[in-house]
Order: sequence, then C-alpha cells, then structure tokens
Amino acid sequence: MNSRVKELDFLKCIFIILMIIFHLVYIGDSYPYAKQVVYTFHMSAFLVISGYLNNVNKKIKAFGQSLLWIFIPYVCMETGYVIMSAILPVREKVTELSAGLLLHKAIIAPMGPYWYLHTLMLCNASYYLMYRMTNKWKGITRFILLGILLYGLSELKLLTFANAIYFLAGVAIRQSGNNIIRIFQPSLLALFPLIILCYFPENLNRGTLAGVTITYLVISLLLATYTYLTEQIKRILLYIGSNTLVILLFSPVFTILSKLYLPLFAFDATGICFTIVSVVFVICGCFGVTYIFDRLHISPYFLGKKQMLPPYSSAD
Repeated sequence: MNSRVKELDFLKCIFIILMIIFHLVYIGDSYPYAKQVVYTFHMSAFLVISGYLNNVNKKIKAFGQSLLWIFIPYVCMETGYVIMSAILPVREKVTELSAGLLLHKAIIAPMGPYWYLHTLMLCNASYYLMYRMTNKWKGITRFILLGILLYGLSELKLLTFANAIYFLAGVAIRQSGNNIIRIFQPSLLALFPLIILCYFPENLNRGTLAGVTITYLVISLLLATYTYLTEQIKRILLYIGSNTLVILLFSPVFTILSKLYLPLFAFDATGICFTIVSVVFVICGCFGVTYIFDRLHISPYFLGKKQMLPPYSSAD
C-alpha cells in the first residue's frame, strides 16, 4: 500500500483513546461494565487492522528489520513497566524482581498494554514464515496452516488464540483482495444491535461469536460517524491515529502520573473532567517524549526511524 487509509487511522485513534481512558484506574473502577464492553472490541479491532496492513511480500532482511524495530522498544518498555510495577503502588504489583522474572515477562507473559506488541510480533512472524515457506500452495491451504501454527503457539501459552483469530481475520481480508472498508460496511443503524448485544454480560467476550459481532458493529458504526466530522477534527484524529505506536509505548508512564492530580477533580463524581484532561495529558506526554527522542537522535536506535513523529500525510 502506497498511501495511508484515512478511515483506518481514524479507527486507530478512537481505539487508542479508549485504551487510555480505561487504563486510568479511577475510570476503570468507576465504570467496570463500560470497561468490559470496550475491552471486548478495542484491541481486537487493532489486531484486525494489523493483520490487514501486514505485508508478507517484503524481503527477509526488510521483514527482519521491521520485526526488530518492534522488539527493541517492546523489550525496553516492558522491562521498564515490570520494574515500575515493583516500585510503585500499582494494580499489577510485582513483589520480587529478578532476571528470570524480567525474561519471563518479556518472552512469555508481558504486563500492561505491551501484550499487544508481543502478540503482534508472534503473529507477524508466523504469517511471514508460513506464507514464504508455502509459496507453492495457494488460497485457503496457507491460511489454514497459519491458523494451526497460531493455535500451536496458544497451546504453548505464548499468545491467546482469541486474539490471534482477529489477526487472522485481517489477513483473510487482505488475501482476498477486498478493501477492508467494503467489508466493514459503515452504518449508523449498527448502534441498535450493538446496544442489544452489550446489554447482556455474557456477550462481552472477544473470544465468542458475540464478541466478534460486537467488534464488527463498532467498526461499522465508527466508519459511519467518520463522514460527519469536520476536516479540522479529522486532521487531529488522523494525526493521533497515525502515531498510535508511540502512544501505546509511552502511555503507561502518563496514566500512572495522572493519579497525582486526581484529587483536584474530587468535585466531579462522574470522572468526565478527569478523563478529558487525562486523555490530553497522556497523548501530549507521549508526543512530548517522542519529540525529545527525535531531537536527541535516539529514535534511530529505539524505533529504527530518523523521526518517530513525522507530520501527518496521506502518503505513507
């Protein structure tokens, strides 16, 4: 693909904002049912998009480099997160630090939002390996073999197969030659079946057919709302959506720091004011760190890019 798909950047923006909101402990505790609803679809949709955008036609060196520049920031931030969890009073508390624990968290069971990058690397590597090794086979055969490989990794407890299914869905759309926007038909009417499905708690599981349907309906609804946005709002959202990786990497630092000013919002029992301020704080904080990395020329060694925070352009 030679150009960005603006609708996908919009979706990524909405999903990363939802991730930030429900990683704020106060909001997650105040609205547990809403958190359960969001957790049913937001990272699932990310995996669908990732599977769709993945390119297996790269040469092995280029693919290896792309994987490396996910692995390096992943290991750095996951290690930092584990250490931080041992020092600070957080929910995912680590009681005893050791080299073995750090290795286990980085390779087997990552903490925090970094499980997504862990799953993405395994899915990307499996996809590339399977499609390059079986290039004499066509169509559904390779797709089935990829599914079997990912299922095997889930049996080894390296990933959750329910998550891998969404990546597989994105791969299936890409391999079929269809445009993902045509698969997820935009419709405001998607709101009504979405409300009905989300009303029943047993449907709030991404690993079920109901969870898959909820993910589809949310994407359909969001794509329908995209056309009603002003160009100015679109530019802001698209810029955020095109830089979700750095937000994913650095957001845990700022969601933890947001606890420091939580008492200032004691006047608002709903938490809405705290949420709005925190989302802006986290995103600006992530972009601020990225800007510093760019200015100090750390970015080429951290993410393999001369500039991690480029201006948004319709050209990829």
